[in-house]
Amino acid sequence: MEEKKTQNSLKSIAVFCASSDGVNSEIIETSKKLGEFLAKNNIRLVYGGSKLGLMGQVAAGVNENGGKATGVIPEFLKTKEVVHTQLDKLITTQDMHERKLTMHKLSDGFIALPGGFGTFEELFEIITWAQLGLHQKPIGLLNINGFYDDLMAMLRKMVKTGLLKKENYDLLIIAETIEELYEKMKFFKPQPTPKWITKSQT
Repeated sequence: MEEKKTQNSLKSIAVFCASSDGVNSEIIETSKKLGEFLAKNNIRLVYGGSKLGLMGQVAAGVNENGGKATGVIPEFLKTKEVVHTQLDKLITTQDMHERKLTMHKLSDGFIALPGGFGTFEELFEIITWAQLGLHQKPIGLLNINGFYDDLMAMLRKMVKTGLLKKENYDLLIIAETIEELYEKMKFFKPQPTPKWITKSQT
């Protein structure tokens, strides 16, 4: 008898991405398309609350298609030059760590778009929390135009050298299109992991 696949409820997705646009037009366009996709599928966007860069592109895609967006921004970044003022919800946190905890709490899954140090830091922290058993939410990596090819090669090297377990590598869901990534996240089945650490210990 064929096992019935259980779908994950993805009513809200946190998106990690750059606060600058960069120079790749495909990345810029796909970021906005992700916002459009979330809005049309009635999925709330949870993100860093900025109107700048790829963050602003995703938010624009949501807003222009009647979607819902929650911005989560630390007090020290909440200036009129940075903060998005057209979101239906904006949460101000004391610092960056509280920001990440809040985004985690509000989200059913995570998607990392191309970005810089901040995007990498958010991605690796949330996947480390999954590795430690703090959550079992799907974590997606949207590999637009091969942006993350080198990173994936590095992670495979870590597995090959015995520094990263294959089951932890498999926590990262990778796809080149929004639709494929969403489908993989819907049917992601996490490894059973005992919760031996609390969020206060992160």
